[in-house]
Amino acid sequence: MRTPRSVALLLGTAVALGATALTAGQASAINSYNASPAPERTETGAFVALWDRTDDGVADRLDWVCSGTMIDADTYLTAAHCTDDWPAGTRFFVSLEQDVQTLFDTTPGTPDEQAATLLAAGKLVEGDTFQDAAYPGPSADAHDIGVIDFAARTVTPADVWDFVPATLPAAGALDALGSRALDAAAWTVAGYGTQEAVRQPGGQTHPGGGVRLKAPVDFDALNKTWVRLAMTAPQGNGGACYGDSGGPNFVELDGELVLAATTITGDGPCYATNVSYRLDSPSARAFLKTFVALP
Repeated sequence: MRTPRSVALLLGTAVALGATALTAGQASAINSYNASPAPERTETGAFVALWDRTDDGVADRLDWVCSGTMIDADTYLTAAHCTDDWPAGTRFFVSLEQDVQTLFDTTPGTPDEQAATLLAAGKLVEGDTFQDAAYPGPSADAHDIGVIDFAARTVTPADVWDFVPATLPAAGALDALGSRALDAAAWTVAGYGTQEAVRQPGGQTHPGGGVRLKAPVDFDALNKTWVRLAMTAPQGNGGACYGDSGGPNFVELDGELVLAATTITGDGPCYATNVSYRLDSPSARAFLKTFVALP
């Protein structure tokens, strides 16, 4: 699996929280402290790729690589660093299943055969990737936003799964609320990513992943295109880690759960900060309006 961990955006030690090399087995996601399963977050799905790692013309990997959210019946929102720079011929899928790692572990055959089986069983839906043409931008606005779109496909996720698309924020909604109201609001991050760093004799590892979990996070700071969320365990928080890129950061506003931002980066061990791309910004909305009706 490709490893975009070297992509730094904001912090000196920050890394894009896309996919890392994974091992099979029962998985945990987000980070393990203060996290819980999220079967009710049916709009949150895994970004899956079938690709040729060895460049010999044969697809040899079927992996979940990132997270994301259905924002209408045929549009799955994720990060541009998840959709970017794949080998020619790579196929892209979304799964809204709760445990995609077990699907892969228990489906026999080659990666091509596994994909065909899971497609036929309604466990994967194939789509087409698009990303902001300005990605990668500067740290002030990385334009790190992309989608898997199903408008040109005969089968969409809405044909296979029951879900209510996430509610997007209005233009400038987070600015209008201000830091005090955002700090008082309840925030939740969800995704399929790995656990926080585990120290081993050979260095840090990030076990688990491939299961949809959620965790509470706290508001920290807001700027032009980013919202920073605190993941510190003593305050009761969990947080995002590798493979959670593109996944949702929800905030509860006036009793409504709003998809405020998508996970992009954070500290390398996944202990402290989730840096997420705002969806109420002009640049995010300029990209999204091509695919969905915006509030």
